Amino acid sequence: MKVYHGDIVTCDSEGNVYQYLVEDAGRILYVGNEVPAEYKEIKVTELRNGALLPSFADTHLHFASMALFQTGINAMNMKSNQEITRELSDFIKKTKRKVIIAFGASAHSVEEKKLLSREELDRVSDTRPIMVVKYDGHACIINTALLNQLPEKVKTVRGYNPDSGEMNQEAFFATSDYVTSTISVKELVKAMQSSVDYMAERGIGLFHTVSGVGFPKDLDVDMECYVARGVESGMQMRVFFQTMDTKKVQKRKLPRIGGCFATALDGCYGSMDAAMLEPYEGTDQKGILYYTDKEVTDFCINANRLGLQIEMHAIGDAAFDQATRALKAAMDDMPREDARHGIIHACLPTKEGLEICEKYKIHIPLQTSFINWPQEPAEYLQEILGEREARLNPLRDFMNKGIMISAGSDAPCTDPDPMLWIHNACNNPVKEQALTVKEALRMVTYNGYWTTFDETARGTLEAGKIADMVLLDKNPLTAEKRLLKEIRVVELYLAGTPYRKQKQNFISLMLRGFFSKKKC
Repeated sequence: MKVYHGDIVTCDSEGNVYQYLVEDAGRILYVGNEVPAEYKEIKVTELRNGALLPSFADTHLHFASMALFQTGINAMNMKSNQEITRELSDFIKKTKRKVIIAFGASAHSVEEKKLLSREELDRVSDTRPIMVVKYDGHACIINTALLNQLPEKVKTVRGYNPDSGEMNQEAFFATSDYVTSTISVKELVKAMQSSVDYMAERGIGLFHTVSGVGFPKDLDVDMECYVARGVESGMQMRVFFQTMDTKKVQKRKLPRIGGCFATALDGCYGSMDAAMLEPYEGTDQKGILYYTDKEVTDFCINANRLGLQIEMHAIGDAAFDQATRALKAAMDDMPREDARHGIIHACLPTKEGLEICEKYKIHIPLQTSFINWPQEPAEYLQEILGEREARLNPLRDFMNKGIMISAGSDAPCTDPDPMLWIHNACNNPVKEQALTVKEALRMVTYNGYWTTFDETARGTLEAGKIADMVLLDKNPLTAEKRLLKEIRVVELYLAGTPYRKQKQNFISLMLRGFFSKKKC
């Protein structure tokens, strides 16, 4: 049994902050401002200047991809293409990987102001296959060695650009399929374990992973389910299968379907293929809708009838409208009291779409880390969107309509960093769209647990709930708003126990995951 004294930020519906919390056997027994008599003799753990909160939730990331890319080169913060190629050259000398992968390239954050080319990657190596994935995770640049290895079918799909080496849209997905097929199961699972530790370092106790791309026979989905059930230290994972084939989901007895890739309705702003109602500035291009309205509606109706929870990627306003219309049609076809369908990103929502979200209780797993994003800066967005740039990520509009919003990293596109999410939500450059700190804390805790029906057990610090908690070095409620992102995680407690790094070997983890009944 433990008694904590200090700022206990409950993130409950009233936003209560108390001075004492009592935990025993992984459950919260009491929160309040006085220690009850029966706990008076228990040694008190003083929080001092820190604060205890519910553990954070990341409601949208690509876990297998994140784990895989973390074993390669992270180019996100590199300042030039020359630096990227130099790091690739050094990395090639140290690794026996079949395909060399780097992630995070952006024309906006390097001094050359352009993406790497196939020729530049050929100068790094003309024999070892190289894939450099763009920061948005929807395109890549490859060298000639990899180009020559790709299956013939890649050459027939949209987005195949052999001259530049840049693969977009379906060509990117097909290239990803080929590259990930070269990764062994053991290597993938080991990388996943390291990534679980990485999430814990940031105070994240629950994350939603969207999977089902690039691995033969949907191996990533199965491996993520095994890892979710077998992982040590109490970490919670919820798996969304990125497919429109509901039979695949039913086969695995998963309660949810969707995400990006196969359930992405459009592209993204980085490649100017997010689907727009009006053309991009200075062009006649409106981006791309991957599916017809009928295809999306039929999918949603089918999945909803089966009782599945649906999430779909929609960045542009045309895609957002398509998603809301399809979910409305599904719910009109078969109303469900608490379906909790969601639209991921929802960067540029429309008035009509927001009204549908409000009426049909559609939630939004959004990414405040996209605000002031160095890889996709406001100047670039203004250039391609004009006045629409100021209407991106309207957090206050969502809140005013009572639409549930949660926060996700979209990792590996951005780093899982809940304090950055809170900071950006509260320091939104469009001031009328900013959240209060209390609202932002609720967004990254309770709301995230709510989106996968986990809120009755976790997500707030209330008596009876599991003691999944994070200790911060400062209380966000009393910190200066401009310094929120500087607050650090001191400790993550899952079921009341300080998190410890994953140590199981591959066989033990797989066996535990196979036989466990833990929720995933």
